Amino acid sequence: MTIESTDTQAAQRLTAGFESIRAELGKQIVGMDRVIEELLISVFSRGHCLLVGVPGLAKTLLISSLAKTLSLSFARIQFTPDLMPADITGTEVIQEDKATGDRSFKFLRGPIFANVILADEINRTPPKTQAALLEAMQEHQVTAGGQKYPLDEPFFVLATENPIEQEGTYPLPEAQLDRFMFNVRVDYPSRDEELEIMRLTTTTTQPQLKPVLGKDEILKLQETVRRVPVADPVLGYAVRLVRATRLDSPEAPAFVKESLSWGAGPRATQNLILGGKARALLKGRFYVATEDIRAVAHPVLRHRLITNYSAEAEGITSDKIVDRLLETVRPEGGDGGKLPEVLGS
Repeated sequence: MTIESTDTQAAQRLTAGFESIRAELGKQIVGMDRVIEELLISVFSRGHCLLVGVPGLAKTLLISSLAKTLSLSFARIQFTPDLMPADITGTEVIQEDKATGDRSFKFLRGPIFANVILADEINRTPPKTQAALLEAMQEHQVTAGGQKYPLDEPFFVLATENPIEQEGTYPLPEAQLDRFMFNVRVDYPSRDEELEIMRLTTTTTQPQLKPVLGKDEILKLQETVRRVPVADPVLGYAVRLVRATRLDSPEAPAFVKESLSWGAGPRATQNLILGGKARALLKGRFYVATEDIRAVAHPVLRHRLITNYSAEAEGITSDKIVDRLLETVRPEGGDGGKLPEVLGS
């Protein structure tokens, strides 16, 4: 397969940009290498990302810091029980022309009209308001008063959710969860990382983050991700992995039928491939290997697998099911799909 020199240059730029972004975020964010990598894979794949973790783990800080390093417009929406859809998308108001006295409706844009949207504590607002994000996330547009208003590109929603506090919350419906490419789990820091956090955050020093990539560069890199080739064995592996989660599929193993009430749909397969493409570029390769599919399997599948009552009673989580799937569903013919072209070769 022939790889254009422009693709190779763009891919090298993505690899270098990833390292630069990680270095900039390191001025303010301690550790979280896996979280940052999965977040960037989602961004360069044109996907939305849901960050789930207990309070105080710098989820909000990470997203706002990322927006600064990407030199994009940023809007934070604090989701509360009294938030209305118009507070997100915008509203029509009557405006009077002082010269003629004529009155007409004018659409005032809401905070959704930004490149990076931080939907903070998204499960704290009722379903009616949560649904206001659906059209924006899927169609990249807002409809108001019969008019369609396109959103600026690139556009992605990065949402946070607290998994432990359930009072006054509204769990996201499966249809909206499926709109998120990744569900990223944010864990507690290690002992050394927590010591470093104390050193960084308890002084008067305020690190200044520099923009690494601009809007046009990000759009080009997103196009480059889509041009990364995927061999048929790798495509087949992603399809078999997702089909193994469906209860009515003959490819589903017994533990899936015993533990799940619902499996993943075709959007999971799409996101496995897109995430694999972006990860391959971040690792300096212009081909997708099965290791890339396996690396993004947890963030892609964990929110798309609905466990049944029996599994919940036994403490079987969707992550544990993904672990077993990765052990059970093996690639055909080894790693599959490796191409001779390597960036810089």
